[in-house]
Amino acid sequence: MLKMKRISTTYDMKVFTDEGDYFGDIEESIITSNKIFGWRIKATRNSVLSNVISNAKGVIVPHQLVKAIGDIMLISKSAVPSYSSKEE
Repeated sequence: MLKMKRISTTYDMKVFTDEGDYFGDIEESIITSNKIFGWRIKATRNSVLSNVISNAKGVIVPHQLVKAIGDIMLISKSAVPSYSSKEE
């Protein structure tokens, strides 16, 4: 069953990957033509995102990579930028 949720309730929601890694917090939704285009996720302390992109404030995750939204947002692991070989 499809449940409706207000976008305003998703702000500052925790975001996790489908492998269980903490990714960051939702900062903003990007809407075009009355559809959600993507989500701006801010890098917070102890998140995978802050470890991968140390100087950036966050990333935009396309809505197609969102798997579920409830108490948390679950996204695909492919949304995580890959490490370079020097960082590993």
